[in-house]
Amino acid sequence: MTGLDRARLIAVLVPAALLAGAHGSQYLGGLTPCEMCYWQRWPHFAALFLGLLSFALAGRMPDRGRSLVWLAALAILTSGAIGVYHAGVELKIFEGFTQCAGLGGHGSLRDILAAPLVRCDQVQWSLLGISMAGWNAILSIGFACLILWLSLKRPRIRT
Repeated sequence: MTGLDRARLIAVLVPAALLAGAHGSQYLGGLTPCEMCYWQRWPHFAALFLGLLSFALAGRMPDRGRSLVWLAALAILTSGAIGVYHAGVELKIFEGFTQCAGLGGHGSLRDILAAPLVRCDQVQWSLLGISMAGWNAILSIGFACLILWLSLKRPRIRT
């Protein structure tokens, strides 16, 4: 398995795992995401799509799908950057929103009024003192760098 193949696999598995964790904590764990939590999910959806597309088009592209893997890594890195900002808001390093971001217009007025108000500056869950946003930042930035490194690695020539 080449470095590019490993990078391609990580570019699919990491966003899939992080999205599964986010959705699992929401639908199985009962945590209600704030607006910035949703923001962190969108780049992972894009990365997952780009990673899968790189598998599908690997043999047909001149660069064997490397550019799609780079774009997936960039999307994962973007989610990590949003996670850094969100964790900074939770730690009161950044101010965050001064108005309610709310549910973004999801549902009827009755649904909106019945939904719990979740502030972006309050930690709902943490592990080892690090919030979900912090873990997303750490994992996303770390794996994005690993994907880029593996995709740039030259294959060994065996003699």
